[in-house]
Amino acid sequence: MGQNIDKQCFSQADFVQFKQRLHEQLDALKNIMGQPSFGQASLQLGAELELYLTDDSGHCQLSNQAVLSKLKDAVFQHEINQYNIELNVPPVELGLNAFSQLAKQLNSRLNKLNQCCANLNTHATAIGILPTLRPRDLLKQNMTDLERYHILVDQLKVNRGAPFLIDIHGEEEVHMQVEDVTAEGANTSFQVHMMVPPGAFVPIYNAAMLSQSLVTAACGNSPVFLGKIVWDETRIALLKQVLDCRMRDSLARQLPARVNLGLGWLKQSAWSLYAEAVALYPVLLPYLYPQHPAEGLPELAELNLHMGTVWNWHRPVYCNQGTGHVRIEFRALPAGPTVEDMVANAAYSIGLAYGLSQQMEAYAAIMPFDIVDNNFYRAAQYGLDASIYWPDIDHYHVTYQPIQQVVLASLETAQAGLTLLGVCQQEIQHYLNIIQQRVEDKLTGANWQKAALHHFEQNHHRHNACAEMLKLYQQQSKNGIVVHQWERPWAARL
Repeated sequence: MGQNIDKQCFSQADFVQFKQRLHEQLDALKNIMGQPSFGQASLQLGAELELYLTDDSGHCQLSNQAVLSKLKDAVFQHEINQYNIELNVPPVELGLNAFSQLAKQLNSRLNKLNQCCANLNTHATAIGILPTLRPRDLLKQNMTDLERYHILVDQLKVNRGAPFLIDIHGEEEVHMQVEDVTAEGANTSFQVHMMVPPGAFVPIYNAAMLSQSLVTAACGNSPVFLGKIVWDETRIALLKQVLDCRMRDSLARQLPARVNLGLGWLKQSAWSLYAEAVALYPVLLPYLYPQHPAEGLPELAELNLHMGTVWNWHRPVYCNQGTGHVRIEFRALPAGPTVEDMVANAAYSIGLAYGLSQQMEAYAAIMPFDIVDNNFYRAAQYGLDASIYWPDIDHYHVTYQPIQQVVLASLETAQAGLTLLGVCQQEIQHYLNIIQQRVEDKLTGANWQKAALHHFEQNHHRHNACAEMLKLYQQQSKNGIVVHQWERPWAARL
């Protein structure tokens, strides 16, 4: 989805030919993955960070084109709405100092972005959902004027055949309908790409799904949507609903939504996820790329494009560089609050996935996937106040526990996973200590936002309180101090 598409409409023949190419490329991918050299390369770690652009009052500013024109740096890219921008962090070696190197890259690029924004009276903010967002910010007129976005929005709307419904029940409720999926741009995330050792994709992928509830509870940063306090990670519900192009009360409702944690435990290989996507999800963008004689491995452009229109929270990403590989994209982490928080979230996610993968067969044997899926949504809604079912493989049973307790107990597993990946102990302790302190204090980004908002509501109406909260959030985020050490304005009233 990162490339532009220079075509405005598609014929039925385009859909037929695109589907044929998907089938051909599925066969090609199976053959490529069967080659002994596939995936034989040093492991790397990369990331994409989506940010909001706001004015001095904290409202969305339609300025991504102006910012990009001034930056002139290819690591920054458009996002679907004009008030969003994306930073693509160059990959680092997954080893001794991988996470501090990732943090260094992020800080360097964000400093450049912030300097550019200051000259344009713009503020770049890493936050899961902007608390000052208004219904008018979700309209199609705010969309970035690139053909790929227009086509995607139109195709999803055609498939849906009716307005998209947003119906989220949380601490407060949001009920509305939107004509287009541009509301998807309300969600900003920190997407981490992790290469995995050859032959280890299946257990690591399954472990990432198993542990996503813990990660979501520990890292929540999206509690406010359209002025309502909803879920700790409202993004999880919102993205699923605004990209659900299945018609209600039709046979299509029996098919899975295009946004999901998974459809069950992965049993064979990453190739199965591609085959599943081709089989179950209608083609949205049948763009046929020019075909040229390939040097090295084929790009499989149409297959990658189709996978980009299926929003798994953990997505396989095929790369044809070198001997080729399929990496895992961790997509459920929210943007913000700070670089240190985000890198700690990445370290915890990856360490836990790799640590749990060592005994994943035993976990999957006693833990039905439906329970894993339910855990994920409970964590998204209630954050560290959730309780979940968690497997005890030593005693062959599943227990119902407060998620805060499970997260703290899981840090040892995350440490073991990072150690196996060759990360140095000083780095492991630094980043996992951030998670531990945040969880012990029960002060995630989501909890800080909610408490600060309630504080400012003592003297302001809700929208103005959101603006005051955001202003303080932006100040402390730029200072780089981890969120559990932020100023707590509500504490002064106690």
